[in-house]
Amino acid sequence: MIRPDLSLPIPENIEAAHFIGIGGSGMSGLARMFLERGIRVSGSDRADSTALRELADLGATVHVGHDAANLGDDVDTVVHTGAIWPENPEFVLAKQRGLHVIHRSQALYWLIGGRRLVSVAGAHGKTTSTGMIVTALRDLGVEPTFVNGGVIAQLGVSSGSGSDELFTIEADESDGTFLLYDTSIALITNVDPDHLDHWGTRDAFYAAFARFADEAREAVVISSDDAGARTVAEQLTHPDIVTFGEAPEATVRVSDIVTDGPVSFAITHDGETVSAQLPVPGAHNAINAAGAVAVLLTLGHGLEASVRAVEGFAGTVRRFELHGVERGVSVYDDYAHHPTEVAAALAAARSVVGDGRIIAIQQPHTYSRTQEMYREFAEVLEQHADHTVMLDVYGAREDPVPGVTGELVSGAFADPSHVHYVPDWQAAAEYTASIARGGDYVITLGCGNVNLIIPQVLGALASSGPGAGE
Repeated sequence: MIRPDLSLPIPENIEAAHFIGIGGSGMSGLARMFLERGIRVSGSDRADSTALRELADLGATVHVGHDAANLGDDVDTVVHTGAIWPENPEFVLAKQRGLHVIHRSQALYWLIGGRRLVSVAGAHGKTTSTGMIVTALRDLGVEPTFVNGGVIAQLGVSSGSGSDELFTIEADESDGTFLLYDTSIALITNVDPDHLDHWGTRDAFYAAFARFADEAREAVVISSDDAGARTVAEQLTHPDIVTFGEAPEATVRVSDIVTDGPVSFAITHDGETVSAQLPVPGAHNAINAAGAVAVLLTLGHGLEASVRAVEGFAGTVRRFELHGVERGVSVYDDYAHHPTEVAAALAAARSVVGDGRIIAIQQPHTYSRTQEMYREFAEVLEQHADHTVMLDVYGAREDPVPGVTGELVSGAFADPSHVHYVPDWQAAAEYTASIARGGDYVITLGCGNVNLIIPQVLGALASSGPGAGE
């Protein structure tokens, strides 16, 4: 892993940029926007993907696999993620050539270029909240430029250039880069301590969010319900703080949440109440919607118009996304990779599954998070899923840690009959198909590559007979 060095100079002009790790949702969005600016773009990733093929269709030169030969002679700037290693041959060669080598957050800073910025931060919900704000603004007649951490379903992209002054981003707290931006309006969805491998302590994590909020030029929109957000709010000195949530004292209050199907709720602000319903399930999405509405109100839009605009949000890719139905079993995917997110995703599934059961396929993400939170993962999975199929850890940027595997999580279940540890993916798919029955939901969970098991699951379901209990 390369920690971003935000002290490195950002070039004034970029003519040809090379992206190391171009296939990621955030990086591919940045590359797309560079192409829209008329900049020559090349890049590489360790595996082929839809994102790579789409960028190639737009004119980028893309490579599968990392190799020094991928770095063209015309490149003046190299953009990298924190997930690559210092020994990456393209990164090493760029340093040797004396090129501008910048972190993706600095590339985003360059794109923003001083425009009025809405930055969405938080341990959970920021991709969805950013998507809600962007689609609502477009519905309200505003054309913002945006960079999100995931593909917005109804737009089919994670980034886009708009004609208005407003720029909306998902700001990343994991490595501190959310402090780089000159934010006008800061939205904090929650402050559930995470990424302590970077921050070290909870207090440091809270202090970073407080700095992010207090440096906002115009306003801070922050959860009234989340314990971590309340801790941060107590530290703030900002003159314009807007709270949102179910708390009676919230500036923008959400109430009457009904999760029996697509979530419905009411939002109250300044004595006015508007009812709403989203096409996506889950109480957490009602809370996300309240935060998005609070931002829209801060931007000067009315309550009724803001609520109606947010209602049009159709979700983001890899957030409770249906991939197929075989033998009456629906197979979903969700990016949830923290116990709080897993609980929210499974609660949303429970609200719409009816009489069916929930079978979770969990891929723990990073050895450090798994080692720190394996008991919490086991607890929420056992509480919210009827059965869990546990895969091995997706290490991402980290080296393996002895003894930290999916079995560490499965071994923490109080009732071992609720979990089955299957490190082999094909065996995991076949086991899932053997226990699934019509009306069940299978949901893959994790922000690694667990979604790639879905074709195997659908194939196993299609080729197998009725599952257990039928």
